Amino acid sequence: MKFGTKAIHAGVSPDPTTGAVMTPIYQTSTYAQDAPGQHKGYEYARTQNPTRTALEANLAALENGKHGICFGSGLAAMDAVLKLLSPGDEIISTNDLYGGSYRLMTRIYAKYGIKAHFLDLNDLEAVKAVVNDKTRLFWVETPTNPMLNIVDIEAICQLAREKGIWSCVDNTFASPFLQNPLDLGADIVLHSATKYLGGHSDVVLGALITNQDELAEQFHFFQNAAGAVPGPQDCFLVLRGTKTLHLRVERACQNAAQIAEFLKAQPQVDQVYYPGFTDHPGHTTAKKQMRMFGGMVSFDLKGGKLDDAVKALSGTHLFTLAESLGGVESLIGHPASMTHASIPRAERLKVGLTDSLIRLSVGVEDVEDLQQDLKHALGQL
Repeated sequence: MKFGTKAIHAGVSPDPTTGAVMTPIYQTSTYAQDAPGQHKGYEYARTQNPTRTALEANLAALENGKHGICFGSGLAAMDAVLKLLSPGDEIISTNDLYGGSYRLMTRIYAKYGIKAHFLDLNDLEAVKAVVNDKTRLFWVETPTNPMLNIVDIEAICQLAREKGIWSCVDNTFASPFLQNPLDLGADIVLHSATKYLGGHSDVVLGALITNQDELAEQFHFFQNAAGAVPGPQDCFLVLRGTKTLHLRVERACQNAAQIAEFLKAQPQVDQVYYPGFTDHPGHTTAKKQMRMFGGMVSFDLKGGKLDDAVKALSGTHLFTLAESLGGVESLIGHPASMTHASIPRAERLKVGLTDSLIRLSVGVEDVEDLQQDLKHALGQL
């Protein structure tokens, strides 16, 4: 079954009671039992919900995985992965990553004796130098947030297998339409389904996908025991979103490619970060492991002034100044003060995240209108 067909049909079927084509929102907290322990597969909604079951099956299929497990947010899903670890264990992570992921590792799990190293995962010799008998997890973002670096998933996952280390790839920026890390050797794929999977900026949800029965069993246990589960309405909204994932992401990628070229020609712009450029250091790897180059574009302004960034960010009309990404509407953001504010400035600067860096989530509007919007905003500088 090809991707577009899976997006619409995998995991779902008409409701057996009414014939409803769309999976119903099972808005219930509990289920009737014929006798103690005798039920129809559902007993309490924290543990199971039919709407969630359909979504989990759909997401697993989109990632060519066996098991899908959904959570209340992307960070709740990440929290479940980190619950695999014990005090004294160590993580090797991408050095350019979402601020919330950095915060969870450094301010929550560090208190429990779990240490994180933040490295360029494409420098395998540097990674090998840090690996030791306490290393339990490789945490990979690619494309990275917000610098859009590309990590070679196959290479880092092969190293993980050789060393007996789990590998988890945060696939939020790419979406399953562009990239399937399980096929490249990853043990776990994570999504903030709030972004491209939901696609309409109206839901918060996270998901893990794996082919390994033992990992799935542990994630289901964490899901139930800790209770960070999504409600049926949220699951319904993401299931609605995945039906058009391939259409939306393809259009966003097409628009982003044109926006990146447009920005490159603007006199106010210093550098544009976009893996579709042939001179991008990760371009060859991106071509190998992605189907298109994504809907995200970051750029830095000449002079590197925060005041200029604020003017540009406040000068758009179609690009909405807001956190998040992956919706049908275009968003503009300032990572240093918004999504990555929890990362110390010195650490941000190490990866090139300056105070004047601007991140775009390019939506599915008419690209000519988006270009004019950016031209107007940059013209104020």
